[in-house]
Amino acid sequence: MIDTFLIEVETTKQSRLETVDFNDLGFGRIFSDHMLVADYKDGQWVSCKVMPYGDMQLSPAMAALHYGQSIFEGLKAQYTQDGDISVFRPWENHKRMLTSAERMCMPAIPEEIFIGGMRQLIELDKGWIPKQEGASLYIRPFMFASEPFLGVRPSHEYKFIIFTCPVGNYYSEPVKLNIQTHYSRVAQGGIGCAKTAGNYAASLYPAVQGQKTGYHQQLWTNSDTHEYIEEVGTMNIMIRMGNKIITPTLGDTILRGITRDSVLTLAKEWGYDVEERKVKVTELVEGLKNNTIDEVFGLGTAAVVAHVKAIHHEGADYHLPALEKREFANKVLDTLTKLKYGQIEDKYNWLMRI
Repeated sequence: MIDTFLIEVETTKQSRLETVDFNDLGFGRIFSDHMLVADYKDGQWVSCKVMPYGDMQLSPAMAALHYGQSIFEGLKAQYTQDGDISVFRPWENHKRMLTSAERMCMPAIPEEIFIGGMRQLIELDKGWIPKQEGASLYIRPFMFASEPFLGVRPSHEYKFIIFTCPVGNYYSEPVKLNIQTHYSRVAQGGIGCAKTAGNYAASLYPAVQGQKTGYHQQLWTNSDTHEYIEEVGTMNIMIRMGNKIITPTLGDTILRGITRDSVLTLAKEWGYDVEERKVKVTELVEGLKNNTIDEVFGLGTAAVVAHVKAIHHEGADYHLPALEKREFANKVLDTLTKLKYGQIEDKYNWLMRI
């Protein structure tokens, strides 16, 4: 077992921080000075080091490149109004990564590496945390099979890495969705409940086709009958109908979203009736036609809350009410933002402070 206090640290000789325009960050294209790298061999984690961010030398026979053993997570760090650094519910990301690792026949990542190493990395690169409104430091932990071996079996060697990048908003405007009833992202009994690279690769082709016709993302449906909605490409989905908050029930085709769980907790606190259940495509479309649906929005770490302005189904676009009428999603975004910046009480102990 690697102890947090034994993580070796090698600092960069030349920081790139002064080259960054924090007013033009985009998302996921600028990377901080350091990264954490841990190696798993012979049935145990044998090394863990914080080092300068940079390219790595890897074998072209590396198992992850051929058989897809790769999992990841996403978190954000920001400064609070008191000058501390906050990270939102990182323990839940660790739990979810353990679930993904088990499903993909990969080793468990000790908390001492995932949480302890993350704390050290953020503390070292805290100058990269943006101070601009709406910006944050995105944190990407991931693990992949690194053994150079072409046999089809679980790898015997793995690398776990965390790097960070300053980011702006993921979506700059409300999104348009296409209800996908032809292609499938995942299937019952598959790996939809794991945050693994292959799930996202499977979504790219239909997503690109949709973007060509003006739709930001696909609203995925169950693969066998395409009768029920499941999730959006990068987000869980929620619907408000009056005082009811409705979201598809979790299963092995839907990722257990941490933002999703947080919003359901808030909804119950605020007196909404929460329904986690199967949601038929026909129910959604009828609600849009009859104007009984008040809000539809996506939830995730990258986007936080993404308002849906229109949903496409069978040749027709159904438009949602104006943003100023979306009382629930707006309140959610305001509450989570204030919580992360330390402007309201953290009554659920969701923040890790550094």
